[in-house]
Amino acid sequence: MQKIIPHLWFDKEAKEAAAFYASVFPDSRVTHLTTLENTPSGDCDVVSFELWNQKFMAISAGPLFKFNPSISFMVNFDPLLFGSPETGKKDAREKIDMVWNKLAEGGNVLMPIDKYPFSERYGWVQDKYGLSWQLILTNPEGESRPAIVPSLMFVGSKCGKAEEAINFYLSVFKHSKLGGMYRYGKGQEPDQEGTVMFADFMLENTWFAAMDSAHEHKFDFNEAVSLLVNCEDQQDIDYYWQKLSALPESEECGWLKDKFGVSWQISSADMEEKMSTGTREQINRVTQAVLTMKKLDIAKLKAAYDGA
Repeated sequence: MQKIIPHLWFDKEAKEAAAFYASVFPDSRVTHLTTLENTPSGDCDVVSFELWNQKFMAISAGPLFKFNPSISFMVNFDPLLFGSPETGKKDAREKIDMVWNKLAEGGNVLMPIDKYPFSERYGWVQDKYGLSWQLILTNPEGESRPAIVPSLMFVGSKCGKAEEAINFYLSVFKHSKLGGMYRYGKGQEPDQEGTVMFADFMLENTWFAAMDSAHEHKFDFNEAVSLLVNCEDQQDIDYYWQKLSALPESEECGWLKDKFGVSWQISSADMEEKMSTGTREQINRVTQAVLTMKKLDIAKLKAAYDGA
């Protein structure tokens, strides 16, 4: 089971966007669709889908939050995914350009796809829905990484806290490890020497990336991209809630914000499964029960599901 799942908040486009992304990336598909009825945002479509064999979720819940580059998705085009280092490099380069063209159409290019000191082929783009993607032709040497990696950028008042955040997340999640850590050096102003230029780390077998940026940015972390943690039981939910929640005013319906402003959903794997297989009446009862909660109470949700 993928314990941590990226969750995307759309106004009305969740179904359309999931189908689009599934058409763009290899080994991708929409796996489930349901509707949550009578929420404060009206009826909300919830979509589960896989991109390059990694699970995502999305919801259409109104224009409350907008995507921005504070959380983007790094897509590794590793030649080894396409064959040997020799033959795969050509295929990987062709594929990165193909995916880039699809994501850039109707979108906004943040860094043109080109050769950079860190990669022969790299580009950063916001797609037509506003979601950010970093596409990179990966060096096949060294430890492999998944095809898609959520990437956190610490800006503004959070700039310089990427390393602190990484160490915090590594302490919270039981199965975790640090990958690479690359720092800014002298002469790279406005970025401060020693802060994180790029780092990656693994939490519960899911890889993440992080970086500091001291350039002027007009955005920060928000609920448009959250990280859903599938918990095994109430003890699991209680643990992550206690460790991660830092803003009581942001606690709602299983959602919280940590001390860096990143949004998390602390959920029940069993209830997520029930919500995908239950009857319309069962789904509606659970939805209404969730709306009354901050931290999820599995016993009460199961009672609602059973009609007790």
